[in-house]
Amino acid sequence: HADHTGGVAAVRRAFDAVFAAPEGDVELLERPDAWMTAMLPDFAPPPAADLVLREGDVLELGGMELRVVGTPGHTPGGVSFVLGHIVFAGDTLFRGSIGRTDLPGGDFEQELASIREVLFPLGDEVRVLPGHGPATTIGEERRTNPFLAGRWYP
Repeated sequence: HADHTGGVAAVRRAFDAVFAAPEGDVELLERPDAWMTAMLPDFAPPPAADLVLREGDVLELGGMELRVVGTPGHTPGGVSFVLGHIVFAGDTLFRGSIGRTDLPGGDFEQELASIREVLFPLGDEVRVLPGHGPATTIGEERRTNPFLAGRWYP
């Protein structure tokens, strides 16, 4: 959505950066309604992706390897990035909450499944760095998140 992509064009120009987008969200890049740019006029629509991300891809960044894991729900192509005992969860999982699913392409049950089947198995000690708000851990969210507590089945 625009809160994550609104500055892409400027960053690409300033740093000669590559814009990567999940495979399942590529077609949404062409739909301003899906990215909320009409509601957030200060944000530019996202450009076309330079790189399409797929489940299982490994990105090398500054000598580190980030593994791409599919976490659809907030958007159809939602992904998270795993780096050792850290997961960059975007808008999939927050401290005490989950990403909204009422925007175009969102799917509440799919988001819960992504958290339960992809993120929870990473382990309770894994640190979650969400797209908004403070960090948390998988274990803390599994035990206390009101959207998830009692929904975990080993």
